[in-house]
Amino acid sequence: MLQDSFGRLHDNLRISVTDRCNIRCFYCMPEDGVHFVPRAEILDFEEIERFVRIAVTLGVTKLRVTGGEPLLRRDLTVLIARLAAIPGIRDLALTTNGVFLSDLAAPLFDAGLRRINVHLDTLDRERFRQITRRDDLDKVLAGLDACHSLGYRVKLNAVAVKNLVEPDIVPLATYARERGFEVRYIEFMPLDAQNLWDRSKVLLADEMIAQLSREISPLVPIPDPDPRAPATEYDFADGIGRVGFIASVSRPFCLNCNRIRLTADGKLRYCLFAIEEDDVKSLMRSGATDGEIADLIRRNVSRKWEGHEINTVKFVAPPRPMYSIGG
Repeated sequence: MLQDSFGRLHDNLRISVTDRCNIRCFYCMPEDGVHFVPRAEILDFEEIERFVRIAVTLGVTKLRVTGGEPLLRRDLTVLIARLAAIPGIRDLALTTNGVFLSDLAAPLFDAGLRRINVHLDTLDRERFRQITRRDDLDKVLAGLDACHSLGYRVKLNAVAVKNLVEPDIVPLATYARERGFEVRYIEFMPLDAQNLWDRSKVLLADEMIAQLSREISPLVPIPDPDPRAPATEYDFADGIGRVGFIASVSRPFCLNCNRIRLTADGKLRYCLFAIEEDDVKSLMRSGATDGEIADLIRRNVSRKWEGHEINTVKFVAPPRPMYSIGG
């Protein structure tokens, strides 16, 4: 089992398949001049599958495919089918901005995908364009309609930036309640490429909980929550729907973390905010055995720190922005 020095067991692997993205959210990427990893430096499907099969022998049972924007990766359905077929994988999910989802929802479903998270901060077209620098809201909503009709389990990922998205908190929850989706409100984190983050720009979970409870229905903590889940979840007291809050700033959950991350260019990271990382790709491409790769995974997890320390003077932002690390 993958256990670090703080006793945390790791069974959740996030796999970025590309650092490229077709939108330009201001809290993630600059509008112009973005430098992406050359295609030859990106892990191919065989390398990803091999890594996952090794990780499964160490106790990994949950996978999430991310980017950048993973739907930009050619033949992604082939990879999804291969990952879904690996013995020992109990949960496979994908995170996307949803722009290409209307065309790919059905092929992905046929490949074995059943859970999907769609990045959506607002239902307002102008605010969507302000945040993403693209006019693609209609495409995202069409993709969500396709997922709903196919029977996907859908979560909406909404980044909460103070003095910007307050008008969107309730409409997103209402939209999700009507369709059986769940919104995950994510406190704005220091992972942008332009160093725009400041704690004063974080819309805190407590503020959103108060707004939803006041304007829709009181929120009640769910019974028997998973202590290792990144989101703190609540049910609406009227019995319609559930919301979650990923409060990395105001309620860090580092001591319960069970995740490791593989970047698109083959680096293994024990934390979203990690400063150091291990080079899996070079090891693979130099002819390393499965045992040597397993040893690297164990070493990476064993060095995992106690937490990211966002709320202390010791915090140092990672040298990679979010789109380069993987969502």
